[in-house]
Amino acid sequence: MSKELFNEFDAVSSKQWKQQIQYELKGADYNETLVWESPEGIKVKPFYHIDETVTPAQITTSATNFKIVQNIFVHDVDKSITRALDTLSRGAESIRLTIADETIAVEKLLHAIPSDVQVYIKPTFLKAEFVKSIQSVRPDTIIELDPIGQLVKDGNWFSNLDADFTTLNQLNATLSVNAETYQNAGANMVQQLAYILAHVNEYFNRVSAIDKPITINVAVGTNYFFEIAKLRALRQLFNALAKEYNHQFDCHIIATPTKRNKTLYDYNVNMLRTTTECMSAILGGANAVSNLAYDAIYHKDNEFGDRISRNQLLVLKKESYFDKVNNPADGAYYVEEITKQLAEKALLLFKELEANGGFITQLIEGNIQRKIKESAEKEQTLFDEGKETLLGTNKYPNKNDRMKDDLELYPFVKIQPRKTLITPIIEKRLAEKLEQERLATENQ
Repeated sequence: MSKELFNEFDAVSSKQWKQQIQYELKGADYNETLVWESPEGIKVKPFYHIDETVTPAQITTSATNFKIVQNIFVHDVDKSITRALDTLSRGAESIRLTIADETIAVEKLLHAIPSDVQVYIKPTFLKAEFVKSIQSVRPDTIIELDPIGQLVKDGNWFSNLDADFTTLNQLNATLSVNAETYQNAGANMVQQLAYILAHVNEYFNRVSAIDKPITINVAVGTNYFFEIAKLRALRQLFNALAKEYNHQFDCHIIATPTKRNKTLYDYNVNMLRTTTECMSAILGGANAVSNLAYDAIYHKDNEFGDRISRNQLLVLKKESYFDKVNNPADGAYYVEEITKQLAEKALLLFKELEANGGFITQLIEGNIQRKIKESAEKEQTLFDEGKETLLGTNKYPNKNDRMKDDLELYPFVKIQPRKTLITPIIEKRLAEKLEQERLATENQ
């Protein structure tokens, strides 16, 4: 019926659309008026047409299988078990445990979680005995081992380069790439993709046998369609690289909303931001989504914040039917074009990194940090000048908001002078300077 209906209309070519648009502009220049350029150097057109559409990328995503992840930082085993079981009964589908103490009774913790629930464990240390104890109890646990990510964020290896990779080569464990740091520090999307690819390539070159999927943790920003395209481009680039190493597994993507655009004042707006970011993550093909609580930057973990963030994903899944269609972005002309351009630009940057010694070498020389800083400063300038908007913060702020007495966590960059091998990549929110100024004048 719909096919017959649409057959009633004559096809309109891309050239005809442009002619009509030019007529409506009454002499104004089409490119200057309607075409804008993204921070990645991608020119975005006002419309996309089948006449000019690229061949759809062969990317297989499975939105019908995406899982809702609950993060738990383990201090007390019994309390963590109680919390894990409670969140599973209230909609969580996977549990992600961050463990900072190698003496934690991890076996007890794993035995308590139902066997059909995917468990991720993110240790903040690298100990072979600890990993083996997990594998002996629950072999399907995804252990997020990422010594390069440790170097990126902390400035130092767990031990040193040789020792860390010796440990990895002794373990038949899952490798992880913590790419959230790049986005949260201000890297643009091309940089994020290229650095992830180079990060992964170091593991392919330095770990002798990788016979499990590599987990990639990504942060998702607020540029809705671009973020969908970013995740699709990531999967496409990863599979192209993996093929060169005869790696037979697709990557496993865990997506989390970015911290970079989250705000201290008018914090309820953070719920709107994280909702669209989770939507991009699902449509882009993330295997799992871990939402960020609206108050995460200034409150400790709390039941209300967890419940709201989990319910946002449940609404998308159970009421908005985001889990009903696989490959939902396939054939969307705009998304396909952005995917293509992001992938091409990221591949060029990746090749440049490899030609200059690879990712670790570029980190040690400080070039990665410098490039991210330059990108972050450009975005910060746009925010400071009001050209990049965060509602409730640099546009339409509520001057009556008071936050000084609500801070349970320090919401700004912490400076800890110490000796490091490299300059760490520091995550920083756009609104920090403005918020510090507001906090300082709250009682005046």
